[in-house]
Amino acid sequence: MRYIIYFIIAFCLWLLLTLSVNLDHVVVGVIVALLGTVVFGGYFTKKPMKFLQLHRLFWIIVYIPVFIWYMLRANIDVAYRVLHPERPIKPGIVKIKTSLKSDIAKVFLANSITLTPGTMTCEIEDEYLYIHWIWVQTSAMDKASKIIASPFEKYLRRIFE
Repeated sequence: MRYIIYFIIAFCLWLLLTLSVNLDHVVVGVIVALLGTVVFGGYFTKKPMKFLQLHRLFWIIVYIPVFIWYMLRANIDVAYRVLHPERPIKPGIVKIKTSLKSDIAKVFLANSITLTPGTMTCEIEDEYLYIHWIWVQTSAMDKASKIIASPFEKYLRRIFE
């Protein structure tokens, strides 16, 4: 049952990404979703039925524009730093603490941070994440956690936990 749900989710994502129902696209989508399910199906989550719950789907839909907003803000910030004549950067690696419990939620948090320009997750270690930050505003763990992770955590908690 678990692999069937993975296949359905992967195939639906394929359809959303290609925005096409041509026979050749559908056949390739089935093959890619099937391969992804066979290779990665055992690693994603232990309870895939959770992702079919309506309140989780609602929070995924809410999370997408929030993530896009933070990504746009970060893109503008990084573009400013690149185009500024003095190139104002203060890079460093900061340690942040997450309140998320499940591994999949932590991975989504790490990916959300990495996909936001100016930050990159270097390592996940228990409840700590090590983040390379282009402009280190603070090295205090609680303040850095609030700046970097808290905008994403409140949504990811509702989706994954």
